[in-house]
Amino acid sequence: MSSIETTNLLGMSPQQLTELVAQWGGKPFRARQLQRWMHQRCTDQFDLMTDLARDFREQLTAHCEVRAPSMSHEHISADGTRKWLFDVGQSNAVEAVFIPEDDRGTLCISSQAGCTVACPFCSTGYQGFNRNLTTAEIIGQLWFAKRALLQAPEAARIGEGQTENQRVISNVVMMGMGEPLLNYDQVLGALLLMLDDHAYGLSRRRVTVSTSGVVPMMDRLAQDCPVALAVSLHAPNDALRDRLVPLNKKYPLVELLAACNRYLQRAPRDFITFEYIMLDGINDADQHAYELLEIAKQVRCKFNLIPFNPFPQSGLKRSSANRVRQFAQLLSDGGVVTTVRKTRGDDIAAACGQLAGDIRDRTRIQERMPARATILLKQEPA
Repeated sequence: MSSIETTNLLGMSPQQLTELVAQWGGKPFRARQLQRWMHQRCTDQFDLMTDLARDFREQLTAHCEVRAPSMSHEHISADGTRKWLFDVGQSNAVEAVFIPEDDRGTLCISSQAGCTVACPFCSTGYQGFNRNLTTAEIIGQLWFAKRALLQAPEAARIGEGQTENQRVISNVVMMGMGEPLLNYDQVLGALLLMLDDHAYGLSRRRVTVSTSGVVPMMDRLAQDCPVALAVSLHAPNDALRDRLVPLNKKYPLVELLAACNRYLQRAPRDFITFEYIMLDGINDADQHAYELLEIAKQVRCKFNLIPFNPFPQSGLKRSSANRVRQFAQLLSDGGVVTTVRKTRGDDIAAACGQLAGDIRDRTRIQERMPARATILLKQEPA
């Protein structure tokens, strides 16, 4: 079927599905049935939806489709991590990663084809930016991963207490390619489907949005769909953060921390997770740890230290394992919960900061990024 002649149902909200079904004289419960077939059973063939009336299935077949982005490549790491490359058209491809653990299965998904934030330590940033993904393309990554893992249950880790609908993927993190809050409306639609009991039925505590600090959209998310929030901090002061996270020039730390406190008023968790990538000689000095402890006095938080995953264009180096341990100990001794992210999937370039996909850049970021990294290395640490 041609996408020009059909409607893709995958990214539709419950209200949109109800309105569509009503056009054919169907009642709201038919829309809920259809939603469960699509998202819970990952079915894309209407003739298999056997509890729907035959004439309804015929109408769906004639006018609609369930279409996720097509998978171009799959890579499986020695540690069980799986990375999928999805073709999203016009020479653009994005990546999603599934990380199996003993008590959970976490899927990391992308929200944009590329990224405009252009942090010098992130491989995605070097790819430039082409466009925002649609809700169907975002939720389609979850749809595809769930179906693939249901067909290969040995790839998943099933924790106790999970419902049948969460049997494979128990956690979703918006930490893939792109800045989720710069694609707010489409990301919100996907988040609402993740939480919907007739779709994926995930808990708000098990869905995490990671942002580099888009303050106005943080406030909107707190009102519209307060899920767990992770903030890409990466520096404890404005001078250094301006260099590591360029968005800081627009929303400096004082505004970001105030937005974090506002978010906590509605968040499903009583803390914000601050992500902090460990860069050798850049942001890993003892003084930086002491400055982070001052931030922790202002916002209820935990720190997640991320060993930098090198890639050729960055010119940056990972802090030594000993330096990361010492840094973490300083934060822990200061009374703040601190974890060190375990590197997973680095043998298939699926670790944090390594997702690059294949982007037809419209921003010329690739031309500017190498110079920025060189300047960063030459400057003295703040």
